[in-house]
Amino acid sequence: MFIDRKFPKSRLRRLRLNSNIIDLVSENDLSSNDLIQPLFIKENLKGTEKIESMPGILRFGEDALLKEIEDIINSGINSVALFPVIDSSKKNNQGTESTNSSNLICKSIRNIKEAFPEIIIISDVALDPYTDHGHDGIIVDDYVDNDATIEILKSQSLVLADAGADIIAPSDMMDGRIGIIREALEDANYKNTILLSYAAKYNSKFYGPFRDAVNSANNLGNSSKASYQMSQKNKNEALHEVAMDINEGADIVMVKPGMPYLDIISSIKETFKIPTFAYQVSGEYSMLKLAINKGWLDENVMLESLLSFKRAGADAILTYSAKDISMEIKNK
Repeated sequence: MFIDRKFPKSRLRRLRLNSNIIDLVSENDLSSNDLIQPLFIKENLKGTEKIESMPGILRFGEDALLKEIEDIINSGINSVALFPVIDSSKKNNQGTESTNSSNLICKSIRNIKEAFPEIIIISDVALDPYTDHGHDGIIVDDYVDNDATIEILKSQSLVLADAGADIIAPSDMMDGRIGIIREALEDANYKNTILLSYAAKYNSKFYGPFRDAVNSANNLGNSSKASYQMSQKNKNEALHEVAMDINEGADIVMVKPGMPYLDIISSIKETFKIPTFAYQVSGEYSMLKLAINKGWLDENVMLESLLSFKRAGADAILTYSAKDISMEIKNK
């Protein structure tokens, strides 16, 4: 018996016939140029050291750092973000080691630039790796003092720029610090130093492994960063923060964490049309990596997670999986 079927004019599955067609019509893609590899550099360490809470991630001694940079470049990555793990004896309540022009991170920047001048170095600006209380700023009367903190952040930024950092990345969330740092950089003739503002950094529970990695977790204890990092409940506030930082001279803005805040990435990119980075933070990375290692999730889930950042509007992604994913892309 003849049945008169009315088929749809559009069969979307035509565009999924094979992988070449799928790639041809893809709206978003991920390349090595989109990826930034964070690195932990530990003082007085020979070789490398595992970070138990971050599967596959190491702390690097100064002697092992350049070999890792070479491997990263060979993978196709051209940008790294540096985070120091300093000796506990150098930590104090003011974080003064952060302004020492011969500190661990400044020495590391100089060594990297001498060996690999082409690589882009992003240097974090915050006091939590340097303070004995684990906060990102100076504490006055049990409160992280905004204006006192900005003064030391300004000095920290200048020594990092002088060491050769291409991008200065304030992650502290103090009000007004972008304007003060930008003015200081201009006055010191670092006019081409890029400011990447952690403009929308949330008071998240996904940061735990990072604090373990830089040895600030024990110093911080049960203390909260809620007085300066953003509330998880807010979205419009993120747009306000970004607008302020752009007006103060930020070249790039960052959203942190990543996957739980894809809506924030999307809104910022759509509203401001400014280069927008996202950070797949330690907790996000660790839970995916552990599930992959246990066989609970397919290894391609990491790439899938990073594609979600691109789809949301991120121009680049800081991720601990950057080198591995870049090698995967390169060998595809």
